[in-house]
Amino acid sequence: MNTWGAFLASTGGFRFTNSWPSEPAVTLRTPFGVIDVGNARSGLCGGMVFAALDYWYARQVPPVDQPASGTPLYGFLVRRIVDSWNIPVGVAQYFTWMNLPDADTGFNVLGRHVTVDRGVSGRTVLQQWPRVKHDLDQGVPSPLGIVTVHSDQLSDLGLNHQVLAYAYTETAGSVTVRVYDPNRGQNDNVTIRFDTGQPTGATTFTHNLDIDHDVRGFFRSTYAPQPPPTG
Repeated sequence: MNTWGAFLASTGGFRFTNSWPSEPAVTLRTPFGVIDVGNARSGLCGGMVFAALDYWYARQVPPVDQPASGTPLYGFLVRRIVDSWNIPVGVAQYFTWMNLPDADTGFNVLGRHVTVDRGVSGRTVLQQWPRVKHDLDQGVPSPLGIVTVHSDQLSDLGLNHQVLAYAYTETAGSVTVRVYDPNRGQNDNVTIRFDTGQPTGATTFTHNLDIDHDVRGFFRSTYAPQPPPTG
């Protein structure tokens, strides 16, 4: 656990937002094909999330100015977005979840319901949220892969998003997670809210992320700290 202080978007997030030139920053070759990453404002969210957490672990305040292409910080953000996709496992997880229904699938037999496969809602609420909650209870921010679309098109992978969970409140049957969204910068009021009472059905995730799609669910991303650039 980092004892430097609790993470907040207003102090640990980058002051600049996730807005970049339209050309791809990097081309990722995956088992599913080629993905261009870094296109316009949707491009480097995962790199910014991982880098913000790297600075927190290093007990350093992130740089204020948005880096230009070719600078050490820009190169670091690009490297970290590649890390955030966790190829091939992470890409496969996004793609698998994109192709799942929201609710569980199953059938009734002899008066009992048999679950054949968990949907996105059940995987989020029953499997992933306890892992994220454990991180937050230890005082450690948790990177999230946000699944936004129901699609079997590889080109739609880039419509998903990444944020950093750093706090939560929990009431009877409801959870509100506070997150750093690179699209919204140093805003401490960005949240994802969901109910936990019916996870086998289609759960609604209410949010104020700066994205153009609904949130279908999320999973805890695989992360390992890296030293941020010094120049």
